[in-house]
Amino acid sequence: MIRYALVATILAVTASSAAAQSRVQTGVLECITLPSVGMIVGSVREMDCIFKPTIGPQQSYSGTQGRIGIDVGIRDRAGLAWAVFSPTVQIGAGELAGNYGGVSADAAVGLGVGANALIGGSNNSFALQPLSLEGQVGLSAGGGITGLTLTYRR
Repeated sequence: MIRYALVATILAVTASSAAAQSRVQTGVLECITLPSVGMIVGSVREMDCIFKPTIGPQQSYSGTQGRIGIDVGIRDRAGLAWAVFSPTVQIGAGELAGNYGGVSADAAVGLGVGANALIGGSNNSFALQPLSLEGQVGLSAGGGITGLTLTYRR
């Protein structure tokens, strides 16, 4: 199972890198998830996110990440960070809001790692490329198709 998670993580990072090549990095999205329980064929995690743009003030988002695939176990809070790529250098307030899709993989026995490569937002114009592996605590393993919905908080 851990081998599957590592292979899926490598594929996710590679796919996201290819998608981000036609875009410029416009900032970093950092999220903290709430504890969650995997439901074998899927899961849902709520998260609080801060977008730190290269130009302009920070933006606050709430997020819901759902996964369809293998997801077994219990996870405590996890920290995720993505480099945000877009067609333009400046992103206005709330422009990251929307639906994203991609692949993800993670594994934890005590401390664990994972990665999520996603594309979406307004007209699928944003790419979220993992900056580093996700840090999490729990006893879990999973991988599959992932969706993320970001909602702007004023």
